[in-house]
Amino acid sequence: MPEPVEWGRLTLAVAVVAALLLTGFALRPILRRLSRRAAGTRWAWDDLVVRLLGDLALILCLTGGLWSGTLIMRFQPGVRTVIGQTLVAVLIFAISLAAARLAAGVVGSIAMARSGVAQSVTIFANITRAIVLVIGTLVLLQSLGVSITPLLTALGVGGLAVALALQDTLANLFAGVHILASKTVVPGDFVRLSTGQEGNVVDINWRKTTIRTMSDNLVIVPNAKFADAILTNYHQPAQDMGLLLQAKVGYRSDLDHVEKVTIEVAREVMTEVTGGVPDHEPLVRFHTFNDSSIDFTVVLRTREFTDQFIVKHEFVKRLHTRFRTESIEIPLPTRNLIFTND
Repeated sequence: MPEPVEWGRLTLAVAVVAALLLTGFALRPILRRLSRRAAGTRWAWDDLVVRLLGDLALILCLTGGLWSGTLIMRFQPGVRTVIGQTLVAVLIFAISLAAARLAAGVVGSIAMARSGVAQSVTIFANITRAIVLVIGTLVLLQSLGVSITPLLTALGVGGLAVALALQDTLANLFAGVHILASKTVVPGDFVRLSTGQEGNVVDINWRKTTIRTMSDNLVIVPNAKFADAILTNYHQPAQDMGLLLQAKVGYRSDLDHVEKVTIEVAREVMTEVTGGVPDHEPLVRFHTFNDSSIDFTVVLRTREFTDQFIVKHEFVKRLHTRFRTESIEIPLPTRNLIFTND
């Protein structure tokens, strides 16, 4: 009578595996619905948790079903051990991948929240992902009966040789970590290098810093050189910035009237032009008796570095029009030559 019993166990084992596998597939639409709901919340951690469940749901159900089927079939201890080790290895591998993705997402969320920008900070996420995967690989080898102590020793000795061979790469890696940790520059900042390149920092990864110029070209700078460069960050300590514009009027002009008209135009520009700071009070400062003019500086303010161009454009146009209306002279360079007869 053993034959019917074996077929019964096989049928039950197949049914259990199929049931758990179907459960895993049935959880997918539920998790997708939860993911959409989590995306609508302000809390970022629920998205990561739902993503982790989505990565592991099917593999957990499948490995659980296969192990349950193995127990139902009552295989020999040796066969059951091999199957168990294989399932554990598959499970550890899947959990390592899911944990690496979760850890990278957590670190990326924290990094973006602290830097206050929308750009992705890939260097911390990549380092975290690599660390989690290495730990998962060591746990996987240990579960398969492979002693990791000699491997760690070999890695320690070989690490010195690798460090010497990859000096430039490691220098860029640690320079990138230092840049982000110091928060002197974060993705989204507008910077100008001492070499003349300027633009928004797009990303800082494990090897390079990418800058997008105003002409939409990309400037790639190794992190080690970027960390040592003398640069101006136009988004630190605040994103808005002062804008100094030079102008001049003739010696016959009424300077009080010039100041009044210029401030009126500046206020209009600050209020009406996109990029101006409406609550900024413009200033006019006369400073030089030049050869044919009295020079002065107008102090405006823009929301960020790239807004200065449209603000300058509108201010110059409106001030020129207003000076013509008010009959305020904008002098041309002139020089009087006096000849005397000896």
